Amino acid sequence: MPRAYSNALIVDGLGQAYEGHMVVAEGRIDAVGPGPLPSSHRSLPVEDLAGKAVMPGMIDCHVHLRSDGLADTRAQTSADSVGVATLRSARNAQRTLECGVTTVRDCGSQYGVDFALRQAARQGLCKTPRLFLCGCMICMTGGHGWASGIEADGPDEVRRAARRLLKEGADHIKLVASGGILSPGTEIGAAQLTTEEMKAAVDEAHAAGKTACAHAHGTAAIKNAIRAGVDSIEHGYLIDDEGIQMMVDRGTYLVATSTAVRNVVRHGIEAGIPADVVRKAQSAIDRHISGFRRAHRAGVPMAMGTDSGVPFTRHGNNLDELLYFVEMGMTPMEAICTATRQGARLLRMDDRIGSLEAGKLADYVIVDGNPLEDIATLKDRIERVYIEGVQMHHGPAR
Repeated sequence: MPRAYSNALIVDGLGQAYEGHMVVAEGRIDAVGPGPLPSSHRSLPVEDLAGKAVMPGMIDCHVHLRSDGLADTRAQTSADSVGVATLRSARNAQRTLECGVTTVRDCGSQYGVDFALRQAARQGLCKTPRLFLCGCMICMTGGHGWASGIEADGPDEVRRAARRLLKEGADHIKLVASGGILSPGTEIGAAQLTTEEMKAAVDEAHAAGKTACAHAHGTAAIKNAIRAGVDSIEHGYLIDDEGIQMMVDRGTYLVATSTAVRNVVRHGIEAGIPADVVRKAQSAIDRHISGFRRAHRAGVPMAMGTDSGVPFTRHGNNLDELLYFVEMGMTPMEAICTATRQGARLLRMDDRIGSLEAGKLADYVIVDGNPLEDIATLKDRIERVYIEGVQMHHGPAR
């Protein structure tokens, strides 16, 4: 049944905000604009949203639904059976949905758990955001994420791994270009997969109409991945000015996951996080904040990602990332556009989602208050969440 709203603050995801109206019909936005409802829609039941904002559903481009964000995520994932991991993923997906995130890009699961979750959601067995999935990440032998990824060496093996994941239903390919904070025995500055290896997988993804991203911390690894043609750099904590300019020149996105490194440093070994993990996070956090600010000023395209599932970065708290965006120099409007339109562009879905425009899918949230005046409004005052016009959640996020 068509639904109409009036007197709302419309924050459209395109950088505009105005008092206006929106009409939803058959899962799409039928009309949206400033001022009162047009005469052609005034026969509809109308909900007055004075004092409330309507925004596109937000997009988190880096999550791990199968992990709860415990102090030692490796211990949890290794102990879970496939069945338990699938149930855990479903619960975490619902928590993510309740906080206003209507699309997620999962950046590494295992044993087909993420694909099983999508099938269950399609059958109505659980509520999830729209799922954009990669299956496993691809790493070098012994590289970051080897315990849950596909180990591959040389362009041919990496190409074969990418083809296998695409066959299984991957929407994107995730590559590991450097060591990582969570993996023992790897250093974040060390390059891992080579440009040639990553390019083989990127070429396969792009040939199939899919995207590719790279976990990359160190400066050499970031540049290797950019040269390989990835669509986004994940984390990029040690990025330098040359890497920033390469991203600007090539249109490579940065998904900075600021929440993840901050939470490791904030909670530390006292909370049970392994000492080596804390050491690596502490070594990166200042350079991350400086690099983010320089990348933002330079015009690097960015999308929101949280790395939810890593230590103390819990599903349902995804919008913490927007607060950090503002702290690091974005305006609230820029932060919202990064989490909506920009995420949709990275996922190549901006013809369907990411902004409030007539004809697009009706993925939107209703907020009690004005997030442009206080971005923290998005933390606990999202009243309702809709995907394709269907109400998925009502009430404060848990």
